[in-house]
Amino acid sequence: MSLTMLKMRLSSSTSSMPTTIHKNNLFLFLTSSSTLRQTQLLSFPRSSFTVHCMSTQKRNISPVASTPQNVSGKSSFQCDVDLFRVNGSESFFRSVLASMETVYLNRNPTAKAILELVHSADEERICYDHFAFRTFGVDGYGIDSLASFFLDFGYTPRDELRFPAKKLRALWFSPPENVIGEGGSRIGGPLPRIFISELLVDQMSPQTQEIIRKYIEVSGSGNRHAALASALGSLTWEKPLNSEFQQLVRESEYAAWTLVNGYALNHVTISTHQLKSNLRSIKNLNQFIKENGFKLNSEGGVLKVSPDGLLLQSSTVADSTSFTFSDGATESVPCSYIEFAERLILPQYNNLPEEEVKEYHRRDGFEVGNADKIFESTYKEQLTREVA
Repeated sequence: MSLTMLKMRLSSSTSSMPTTIHKNNLFLFLTSSSTLRQTQLLSFPRSSFTVHCMSTQKRNISPVASTPQNVSGKSSFQCDVDLFRVNGSESFFRSVLASMETVYLNRNPTAKAILELVHSADEERICYDHFAFRTFGVDGYGIDSLASFFLDFGYTPRDELRFPAKKLRALWFSPPENVIGEGGSRIGGPLPRIFISELLVDQMSPQTQEIIRKYIEVSGSGNRHAALASALGSLTWEKPLNSEFQQLVRESEYAAWTLVNGYALNHVTISTHQLKSNLRSIKNLNQFIKENGFKLNSEGGVLKVSPDGLLLQSSTVADSTSFTFSDGATESVPCSYIEFAERLILPQYNNLPEEEVKEYHRRDGFEVGNADKIFESTYKEQLTREVA
């Protein structure tokens, strides 16, 4: 494809984008991702990965069971970090994440305001614990569609989580070992975990399945460009009818959110224990946020705590935006929210001096009970609830 044609594609794809998108980064994304699998731009040695070099038609992303880490904190899965940096792929990868973040912040003023508020109070770097995405688990548009991008850059599939009542499944991915981002903040800091969930479409009513499949079919090969869609802030399918959106709302607010937001970042999460002020305690941070007029998700209590007491999470409720449906109807629909997570030190490391504690000394992974309630940050009941 010629350079002129690529520029024309970028121009047409970004016509509805927020004006502050980093178009240079997206142009790099377009020119690189379109040939990534054909030319193996990253040239990772096959021996370095257990999941990276697989068939481009179908990947096996079965989760790798979480295992205790050794003294150095390194697992048996080891990315060739030096090559990751020398080839320039780390810079490219962070540019894509930055574009996803830009779309997210442009659409969600609460998240942007809280990041600025926390930074002004803490005056230190902000680290992201994880990024989260939602998908339709049907015809290749589920977890796999986004996971392939992160697998290409050394991420490892970890644990699966199931949410039977919500008819959801999720899988989280850990970043490449030792790609630390020392001294950097947000996208420039430690790479985040990735949490991707999917709606189990086959378990929905025939009417809801028909609506979802209708838009999946007109998307063409949109699932192959999920990460690009997220970075551009674009749907890979046509805008739905308002009546179709309402049908999904009645059966699954998760499904309705995904229909109008697509692969957009559902939320980013601040790693509270990596802050330096008293806000490193999530309880203090929650209080600080409420005192500044922001509403937190109260489903199951503001603070969600894992059974082992080591993973503490909370979140705001989602922002809303005006959405024009294909039939001309306009309605306020939920966008995204921001989450907070504090990972406490594992019992076996409690005697370590504070200055020696690293991320791998803390509780890893996710918890079904916590995540189940945090999903509801985009639900109407939380959005319309009066602040106590």
